[in-house]
Amino acid sequence: MPRILLVEDNELNIDMLSRRLQKRHYDVILAMSGQEALAKAQAEKPDLILMDIELPDLDGWEASRRLKADPATQHIPIIAVTAHAMADHEAKSREAGCDDYESKPIEFERLIAKIQHLLQRGTNR
Repeated sequence: MPRILLVEDNELNIDMLSRRLQKRHYDVILAMSGQEALAKAQAEKPDLILMDIELPDLDGWEASRRLKADPATQHIPIIAVTAHAMADHEAKSREAGCDDYESKPIEFERLIAKIQHLLQRGTNR
């Protein structure tokens, strides 16, 4: 069962996303801040990270930069997720090392397709 680190500080989003991902047979690990995301990624070694951008203590862009700079976590695909979909957010997410981008409200089937694509790409390395 693929393991997804869900980095999100909104409890409603956590509940909705984690339940829907679990129904699709993903093992969901939760982190509610950028610092917690770094620690959980190191400890849990997820197969993929869904990274909210607006987080307490360390934003998702900086957390993604640090994860991609660390040899122990740089191979983990990251999908940036944000409610404030500004024109430059996708470019900023890619500059931070994110492999893909999804705006809120999340279109779940599109997100699942992105997750499956990145997980499949990872198995073909």
